[in-house]
Amino acid sequence: MTLSSYRPGSWFGVFGSETTVLIPGSEKARVGALWARVDDGADFDAVLDELLASGLGTLPGFVLLSAGEGPTKLLVRGHVVVSGVAGGEEFRIDGSTALTWVERTLMDVESLRIELEAAVADDGSDAEAVGDLPIVGGLVRVSRVDRPAVRPAADSAAGDIPLPEPPLPEPEPGPVPEEEAPDTEPVDPSDHADAGPLDVPIEPPGPPDSADHDGLTRTGRPGEESSVELPGIPGQQQAPRIVAPVARLLLSNGESVEVDRAVLIGRAPEARRFTSTEQPRLVKVPSPLHEISSTHVEVRPGSGADHGTAVVTDMGSTNGTVIDQPGLGPESLRPGIAVQLMPGATINLGDGVSIQVLRP
Repeated sequence: MTLSSYRPGSWFGVFGSETTVLIPGSEKARVGALWARVDDGADFDAVLDELLASGLGTLPGFVLLSAGEGPTKLLVRGHVVVSGVAGGEEFRIDGSTALTWVERTLMDVESLRIELEAAVADDGSDAEAVGDLPIVGGLVRVSRVDRPAVRPAADSAAGDIPLPEPPLPEPEPGPVPEEEAPDTEPVDPSDHADAGPLDVPIEPPGPPDSADHDGLTRTGRPGEESSVELPGIPGQQQAPRIVAPVARLLLSNGESVEVDRAVLIGRAPEARRFTSTEQPRLVKVPSPLHEISSTHVEVRPGSGADHGTAVVTDMGSTNGTVIDQPGLGPESLRPGIAVQLMPGATINLGDGVSIQVLRP
């Protein structure tokens, strides 16, 4: 885990081994679920799903930051400024400039600072006077976050606090030499017939290794049901894997696609939120100006009240999606909210790409 530092404030900061997420103090109801995901080692996409579970429109701002190895993925929304140095060049990201969020992937990040709109500690004191406090993982109230950690000045109110080093992995035990292995004799159960059960402590199995944990599977205790979260948009029923086509999509580049399963459309769509058995259709569209997100929208057969029709969902695209339904006029999609499509509707992804919805 990367060592960071923070200054106390009104925002919630959730720091984990794979992700760091920051949300305003007004969103206290979301913190418990986010902490459970982050503490379990959930990856970037799983934490994003949790953020969008109640809809993007109700979330005034947030920061989602990958904390593992490799490129640094960053989503910023609201009155938040992120600055630093990556690849030897300075960068500055202002989350207030986008309707949804600003998405960036940074290579070789040398330093990163997240400045939030709250500059006063939760108790009303000056956050700058409190100083910078180190953190490896946990849940704290923040007004600013730095990575790598800022060492407090010796004359600050916090004093010269030594920063803890991340724990080193324990070496794996090697094989026991044959000559040193203790001689053991097989235990004859008859020798202990009157002695009662053997007094040998049995250690319960520990938590799964976070390095191998996928963030979705949890093992329960004996007698409890284990749960695996279903892929797709949280709160929505899953579409059948393959059904009779409910619509046909005619793309502006001339390509035609039948909607008999989930269809993911974007600049470079990926089926990360689906199991290997569902096999959604991946439809790649050109985007010279990169206005279209990698996985921009999902069109799938509807369920429940939408059964027999197609529904479209914006997958958290950067520049949004507009649909024009016959008799209804243009409508901007809310990320994560499925909308039923009527024959004759048009889906506008931007960058000159549109999709006409036809009968199958």
